[in-house]
Amino acid sequence: TAVGLPVLTVVALAKVGGGVDSLSTPIGKVAGLLLATVCYLAVGPLFATPRTATVSFEVGIAPLTGDSAMPLLIYSVVYFAIVILVSLYPGKLLDTVGNFLAPLKIIALVILSVAAIVWPAGPISNALDAYQNAAFSNGFVNGYLTMDTLGAMVFGIVIVNAARSRGVTEARLLTRYTVWAGLMAGVGLTLLYLALFRLGSDSATLVDQSANGAAILHAYVQHTFGGAGSFLLAALIFIACLVTAVGLTCACAEFFAQYIPLSYRTLVFILGGFSMVVSNLGLSHLIQISIPVLTAIYPPCIALVVLSFTRSWWHNSTRIIAPAMFISLLFGILDGIKASAFGDMLPAWSQRLPLAEQGLAWLMPTVVMVILAIIWDRAAGRQVTSSAH
Repeated sequence: TAVGLPVLTVVALAKVGGGVDSLSTPIGKVAGLLLATVCYLAVGPLFATPRTATVSFEVGIAPLTGDSAMPLLIYSVVYFAIVILVSLYPGKLLDTVGNFLAPLKIIALVILSVAAIVWPAGPISNALDAYQNAAFSNGFVNGYLTMDTLGAMVFGIVIVNAARSRGVTEARLLTRYTVWAGLMAGVGLTLLYLALFRLGSDSATLVDQSANGAAILHAYVQHTFGGAGSFLLAALIFIACLVTAVGLTCACAEFFAQYIPLSYRTLVFILGGFSMVVSNLGLSHLIQISIPVLTAIYPPCIALVVLSFTRSWWHNSTRIIAPAMFISLLFGILDGIKASAFGDMLPAWSQRLPLAEQGLAWLMPTVVMVILAIIWDRAAGRQVTSSAH
């Protein structure tokens, strides 16, 4: 869900030859717009944009000031003031910084990954109970937190258009090149995650295992590279997070400006201000809040992406994809409630659903619905329209 699914999403977009609007055609324009809105909100002001502030704060500022509320408030005000200012006049700044920052980030990640393997901070620690008993399902669900699939759904068209701008217009070649690009990115991400897994498992002697990833990363870099390394890491993450926040704010403002009677500039202020407020929850609390929401909205996105590869198999793909997404959302909401503070309010039968303990109660009902929908599609056949003469 953190590597394979985002890559699959980009390939699906290449296959349908468009963005999330083309991908969601089988569920209709209104439902497709609702899906796009949810994705933009999640990767924008609700979770991803505020998280850029909290991550950069946790890595660069919190080790000096502590985790109290006032330093985070001051930092978030300054951070989002810069984000809003740059978002109002982005120009070529993002491209210029991106061209400089992208290779720098890759070099830094390679150094960090090699260091995690060559210079471990300590012995490999025992996995937490949840991962000892259900490693795959926990990893599957926690992969939602990357939000990369939601990001791929709304921004994957950029990759497809990049291939088109290089002269690749034939659908078959477009899909092929996108698959290769996705595989390259997927391999790189997998190697990075494996290195980070090793870094985290070796750092139990430096920081408590319940600490968030930013705290663990800072502790390891401080231990291995000293103060200079920590400063460089903090500076790099700050610039990377800032550029990401500006990009997300610009994209969200442009999207919502198409559908609501507010100007781009007004939306930039609203989105930036809202993100600033949310960021003051802190990284750990923000992650805790996002888990139930992402647990609810990811299943229909997974169903849409996977089933998009089967469109040509059916008489009418809407008969398959729409009910599958509805059921996956319905049971995904149950999983989301279970992952929240209101889990005790769920009826007993919801706890007895297949894979409910693993947070995947949506999976089997969705599979059953797909089977029933296939039977319906085969029985109904193609819709034939006739005109009177």
